[in-house]
Amino acid sequence: MQPERATFLDPDIAWLQRLLPVARRIFTDTFARHYDAAAFERFCNSVYLPGGSMSRDFDDPAIRWYIATADNQPIGYAKLTPLRAPVENPARDALELQQLYVQGAWQGRGVADALMQWALQTARTQGASEVYLTVFDHNVRAKQFYARYAFEEVGRCTFQLGDRIDDDRIWRTRLTR
Repeated sequence: MQPERATFLDPDIAWLQRLLPVARRIFTDTFARHYDAAAFERFCNSVYLPGGSMSRDFDDPAIRWYIATADNQPIGYAKLTPLRAPVENPARDALELQQLYVQGAWQGRGVADALMQWALQTARTQGASEVYLTVFDHNVRAKQFYARYAFEEVGRCTFQLGDRIDDDRIWRTRLTR
């Protein structure tokens, strides 16, 4: 399913530099209201500035990225990593869809679906039998989206930003080859 006017690509370092501020904006639009402003700013700086954790992940050959673009600008992305979530008894070949974000104006237009299809197909190609992700417990829209791809809740974990500790859910889908 290719959404209207969006294109998709495997990014190079130049695209990462363009993605960083967009990724920060998407994350801020989605979650800033839940956190102390100063703590949120510190977290975003540690992730989205050049040299932050997003840049370091981009340099890791075990991590795969896919970017959605429109008018030659990033509008969303997906990041598939080795399993990092605290999962009990995962398959040895399990992967994690660590991030899948789309700008608000592009939500509901097929961009997230295309990113998810890429992630699941890439995981299959890499030989994974299951894919995990974590989701903020109160993110109902995201949970409904993941359920469409046969993800189911299989555990819990926490996410700390500043003094706030959130209850996140771990979801898994099993892949057919």
